[in-house]
Parts: sequence; C-alpha cells; structure tokens
Amino acid sequence: MVLAVIGAVLLLLGAVAVLTGVLPVDALLTLADRVGPILLFVIAMTVVTELCSEAGVFRWVALRLRHWGGGRAWLLWLWVAGFAILTTVFLSLDTTAVLLTPVVVVVARQVGLPPLPFALTTVWLANTASLLLPISNLTNLLAQHRLGGVTPLGFAALTAAPALVAIIVPLAMVALVFRKELGKKYESVPVQRTRTSGTTGAPAYGARDRVLLGVSAAVLVALLPALVVGIPVWIPSAIAAVVLAVTFLVRRPRVLGPALIPWSLLVFSAGLFLVMEALAHLGLPALLTVVAGTGNAPADLFRLAGASLVGANLINNLPAYLALEPVADGTKRLLAVLIGANVGPLITPWASLATLLWHSRLEKMNVLITWRGYALFGLVLAPVTVGLSVLAMIAASA
Repeated sequence: MVLAVIGAVLLLLGAVAVLTGVLPVDALLTLADRVGPILLFVIAMTVVTELCSEAGVFRWVALRLRHWGGGRAWLLWLWVAGFAILTTVFLSLDTTAVLLTPVVVVVARQVGLPPLPFALTTVWLANTASLLLPISNLTNLLAQHRLGGVTPLGFAALTAAPALVAIIVPLAMVALVFRKELGKKYESVPVQRTRTSGTTGAPAYGARDRVLLGVSAAVLVALLPALVVGIPVWIPSAIAAVVLAVTFLVRRPRVLGPALIPWSLLVFSAGLFLVMEALAHLGLPALLTVVAGTGNAPADLFRLAGASLVGANLINNLPAYLALEPVADGTKRLLAVLIGANVGPLITPWASLATLLWHSRLEKMNVLITWRGYALFGLVLAPVTVGLSVLAMIAASA
C-alpha cells in the first residue's frame, strides 16, 4: 500500500513535469518505448512465479533439498544457496526474496536448524546474484537497453566475473559467521516418506494437484532457456503466463484474479521512471558528475560504484541507477553503476524492494532480525563485496 501511494505521488509529479514542458512529449514517448516492454516482462514473470508457487514447485524442490542435504546442515545450506542463485538469475531477485524465503525457513525449522543463516543467505544472494543476466534485475534490463540491446549471453559475458565474486563473498560471510550452526546435523527423511506424512501439519505433498505441478514445472523448464536466446524477454514470459493461467483456469480457477498483477510495483516504477527522466532534463546528471566523477581509470570506477552503493542505500537501488545512468558514458562505467546498485543494497531496509519483501515474510513467520543487526552485517559486507566485484570487472576487462 505504501509503495502504491509513493508511486501515485511520483506519477502526479511526472504528469506535472509533462504538462509544464519540463519533460517534453517526445522524451515521454521515447521513455515509454524503452520501459513498456520491461514492465510487460515484470507483469508476466510475476504471474508465472506466483502460479508456480501456488502449484507447489518451490515446495517440491525444497523437499528434495532437505533430502539431498543428507543430514548435514552445511550441505543443505549449499543446496539452498545454489537454488537461491538459480531463482535469482533466471526468475529475478524478488522471486527469491518473496517465494523462496518462506520455503527455506520452513525447511530449516522442519529439520531443527536455526533459520537465520538460511534466511540471510536468500536475501543477500537475491541482491548480489542479480548481476548476471538482464532478467535478474530490473536495473539490468535498463542497462541492456543502454548497451544497445546486447544479447543476454553477451550481457552475461560482461558481468560474469563481478557476478561470481558477488556470489562468493556473501556465502563466505555466512559460512564464517554461522559456522557453528552450519556444523550441525539433522535427521534425513526419505522423500517418499515426507511426501505422504505431512510432518508439519501442512497438506502432504502427495495430495497436491499433480497436473498443476507437472505443467508448472514444464513451463519453467521451457521458459528458462527461452529467456536467454536473444528474443525480447516479454514474449516468452507472456506465453508462459498465458499457458499457466489457462491451466489454472481449468484446474483451480479461484487462484486467478487481479491480485496476481503487481499493481503497487507497476505504479511505483512508472512514476519513478517519469520523475527521474524529468530530473535528467533539469540537469541532475551534471550535478551528479561532480559526485561520481568521470573517466575509466580504476579509481574512477571505484568512485562511481561507491556513489551507486551509497545512493542505493540512501534512497533505493532503482532511482540510484536511473540517476547515475546518464553519467555512465561507457561500458565499464555502466557496469560500475550496476555493481553498486545491484550488489550494494545490503545496509538499509529500503535499499531494494526485495529486502523489504523479505523482511515482511520473516515477520509473518516469526523469524526475528532487527534492522540494526541487518545494517551492521551490511556495513561490512556491502563495501567489501562491491569493491571486490569492481576489481574483478577491471581485471576481466584488462
């Protein structure tokens, strides 16, 4: 609700900018041409992931992660981390924060392990692992357009080195801080027994709709490669959304409804795009150049990534990226902005929408972590991860 109110205010300010001529109509049309397909992709992927969650895909995988952990907490944690990376890279950071976090917490509690190291792993990787592909983060889709529509695999080639570092560093921190908890063992229950036992009081996995589960899993398996072959990503995601919607219409129609559409996010994003474009026409890039600097020397790139990190934690990663994009007049500088905006939002709760959604899920499940504690972790993790990621980007492009 708060996000929708902020978005409505931003839309109003954007409308005023258009009516007063601050934002010319031709610039508005250019902006719509750029962000329209991106917002369509956001809608389609939200529908896909929500319906897959309703079908039990994430719970089905989590059940097997518990079994594959073999009774060892550290191995279960590695499986969880791997799945979090996969969902972030291919289904976006919000999917990991919103849909994977509750499942991971339930699995940890089922086996008698503390949920905090698993929960922190999902939120940190939701942010830091979102650097690899255009579809991983909304900022990446904007950067892909800025780079002249480079293919997803071409984009991945540019971001692979810093993305790998951005994944390893948070995992190393979790392993170090929670080494005692991850050294524990738990009872490994065969998948077949868990499916039919309903050990947590929830419906047994075997009782779920196998048709919905099978179709949803098949759609996801088909969708993932389609998102990286180079066609506009809104097309395969829209097809997947329609296939799943039709399947649910036949099998479980009550799930379908307007609530599947992320209205608050759409209003907020549309308003933010308008306002940031208006600020760009008012001279914001020239002002930010004083802060972010110019040039492609290592010191210049660290400075720019640092400005992006600070901006993301002060306001939010999306407006921080939009503000600094005009001063990123080259591939290296654009990657530096992306690293700060994607990898850096680990300190304040509002630094990324994914973090806010993650914390909301934890509160509902009575998993307690204070924002003070989260910020203290982030004050160490964010600058180290961003700095090493920029270093990896520089080394890879040398």
